[in-house]
Amino acid sequence: MSDLATDAEKSPQNKIALRTRLLTARRSLSDHELAQAAAKIQDQTLALVRVTAPATIAAYVPVGSEPGGAELPRLLAEALPPGGRLLLPVLMSDNDLDWALFDGTLTAAPRGLREPGGPRLGPEAVREADLILIPALAVGPSGVRMGRGGGSYDRVLARLGSPGPPTVALLHDGEIVDSVPAEPHDRAVRGVITPTGGLVSFTTSTPQTEG
Repeated sequence: MSDLATDAEKSPQNKIALRTRLLTARRSLSDHELAQAAAKIQDQTLALVRVTAPATIAAYVPVGSEPGGAELPRLLAEALPPGGRLLLPVLMSDNDLDWALFDGTLTAAPRGLREPGGPRLGPEAVREADLILIPALAVGPSGVRMGRGGGSYDRVLARLGSPGPPTVALLHDGEIVDSVPAEPHDRAVRGVITPTGGLVSFTTSTPQTEG
């Protein structure tokens, strides 16, 4: 599930430039490189699931060059303990996210997305998750996250309270950056997983402005 930008991008120019650079780098990855990265991220994410044993995971459906690979939802569902639930997002018309149970099926949705076929549970359902896996384009050293500009996951993170459940962004190598040009609505994550760096945790989940 991409954090898709709206047609009218209103981010500062330095943020737009960083976003453009990172998207260009993702598009340059070959199918082989994407598959290798996805396999490593899947292994590390499933290891985290095995250690933490969450009853409910909220995750996303990777599309295109997004980290995690198309098989991520199925693998997460299989790694859950008995009775566990996997929640996946459904993009609403205002760019906010509803959530639905993953029942093993995904259907085509607008903007090239894929959505779960289970019953809709409402935007607040994410608060029930014990582990939340989030898409991102970059994360700064204090955990401040940059998405694609749509603000969908900033709303999700704002709903969780403090400290809230663990929130982990999945990234490609090179996407932990020295500084994210953050805006007041941007929210931090508590960790990231990259193909070669594995899980990196941050000491804060409080939004901070960088750069």
